[in-house]
Amino acid sequence: MGVRDKSMKTDRSDILTCLRSSEDYVSGQQLCDRLGVSRTAVWKVIKQLKEEGYRIESVPSRGYRLVESPADAYSESEIASRLRTKWAGQRLIFFESTGSTNPDAKRFAEEGAPRGTTVVADRQTAGRGRRGRSWESPAGRSIYFTIIVRPAFIPDKASMITLVMALSVAEAIHEVTGLPTGIKWPNDIVVNGKKVVGILTEMSMTPEMNEIQFLVAGVGVNVNQESAEEFPEELRGAATSLKIESGRHFDRAALLAEILARFEQDYETFERTLTLSELKERYESRLAGRNAVVRILDPAGEYTGISRGITETGELIVEKETGETVLIYAGEVSVRGLYGYV
Repeated sequence: MGVRDKSMKTDRSDILTCLRSSEDYVSGQQLCDRLGVSRTAVWKVIKQLKEEGYRIESVPSRGYRLVESPADAYSESEIASRLRTKWAGQRLIFFESTGSTNPDAKRFAEEGAPRGTTVVADRQTAGRGRRGRSWESPAGRSIYFTIIVRPAFIPDKASMITLVMALSVAEAIHEVTGLPTGIKWPNDIVVNGKKVVGILTEMSMTPEMNEIQFLVAGVGVNVNQESAEEFPEELRGAATSLKIESGRHFDRAALLAEILARFEQDYETFERTLTLSELKERYESRLAGRNAVVRILDPAGEYTGISRGITETGELIVEKETGETVLIYAGEVSVRGLYGYV
């Protein structure tokens, strides 16, 4: 496990950040001055990075230049060096393997971890989804992370954070990959009708149950799986990956950094009004199945209707066959396309 904090000096992420932010060589003295360390300390970190597969040119009297990162480098240092946020991910906790990042994040939050603390894992052995479904996920394929936020709003507003994250992830994936992303309300991202992202948001309240202590938003992105056979058999018909859909391999650290940057911006937008009013138009533009017939799987009874969009507080608007308009609240209700997952 690695933990990044801004008070820590001269770790690999600091050096990588300096090198990555410059288009030219960075002198050893510049690195020393910027980080407040000795040339020997800088040289040791550069040597370590080279041993890890980073191609770094060292030219006398000019300094150092990052030429290339290792293929799919995915570590605390690599991710941290790509961040351009004020608070999202600025405390970064990285596991090569863990059960699930959501319980980890909740534990850190209970111990006082600040807003924006982000737990990342290369591999999960007990990932959790909606309704308690669990699965094991191999290393080197996906993005698994959970971010902690400490809202000042009432618990009734918390469910909207799932939609905020969904929008951020959908737009980040489109920006990085060019793939057409849709949001299957409320918490899945789809590409070409198949699921590539799941989101699980959980909150902890005060003993009086009237205030939120903290909220964690967990995200899993199928990135570089090469075939449907890599998914559990029961998910193969509904799941896909960015690589399967595009034929291209993607840099997970770069995509994660883009997601965190967009979430920070979108979350701050949400905080201004505590509604989705400023995000609604963008969300609806990606709403899968909008103005199409959907099936509502409600414990009280299944019915069909036309998905018309969302409210400013995140409910799905469905027009029933009778012409009646109903609002669907996230929870135990599921929404499906008439002939498939979307």
